[in-house]
Amino acid sequence: MIKVENLHRHFGGFRAVDGASLEIKTGSITGLIGPNGAGKTTLFNVIAGRLLPTSGRVFMGGEDITGLPPHVLFGKGLLRTFQIAHEFGSMTVRENLMMVPAHQSGESLLNAMFRRKSVAAQERALRDRADEVLDFLTISHLADQRASMISGGQKKLLELGRTMMVDAKIVFLDEVGAGVNRTLLNTIGDAIQRLNKERGYTFCVIEHDMDFIGRICGPVICMAEGKVLAQGTVQEIKNDDRVIEAYLGTGLKNKIKVEAAHG
Repeated sequence: MIKVENLHRHFGGFRAVDGASLEIKTGSITGLIGPNGAGKTTLFNVIAGRLLPTSGRVFMGGEDITGLPPHVLFGKGLLRTFQIAHEFGSMTVRENLMMVPAHQSGESLLNAMFRRKSVAAQERALRDRADEVLDFLTISHLADQRASMISGGQKKLLELGRTMMVDAKIVFLDEVGAGVNRTLLNTIGDAIQRLNKERGYTFCVIEHDMDFIGRICGPVICMAEGKVLAQGTVQEIKNDDRVIEAYLGTGLKNKIKVEAAHG
């Protein structure tokens, strides 16, 4: 689905991404881990068109998408969420979902004035779709709440719901678990897995919670200092001395040894 070749993104003399190469396979839930400052979010921003690369290429399904702006990538089915949710606070949760699809007929002044029936029909269809999404995410009870009034974890679910309002192919989730309680995080994890299995979504997930990564992700990629340090299964990553030294810490290494000793 996504192939990154020798990607660089520099900010002056600082190399936030420094020659990263990786692949995200179609149909996978790929974890992206690494210490703060490893370049994970910058990598997301370059892939998703929010930042231009200093050098290197990004491909989606074999097509070179390097440097394409976010709205063009959105049309191709590449979406992302953010560490801090970007909801429209004065709108209801349902309205936040309904405004996602592009090129709505009601956006035209002429249509709003002279084609009211077709505009109303499209809005009804969008409302029905939004209600289906809310039901899928088990947050139908929040439909008429102002988005500014719901919890941080519910806002993360709302952001995930936005990706369901269009034909998403791959979704980049940036620290979906940040500030989210364990119950809601489990709900988010369930939704990601269902979208992957039932609707064929491909995901790439930045997350520091290794239990969450271990639960939902297949392949895991670890970055450090702007480079890809290691790739493999969760267990392979946990046992990799380079990853332990750069990110997970010696405490985890000792824990793994103890668990191995006790079977």
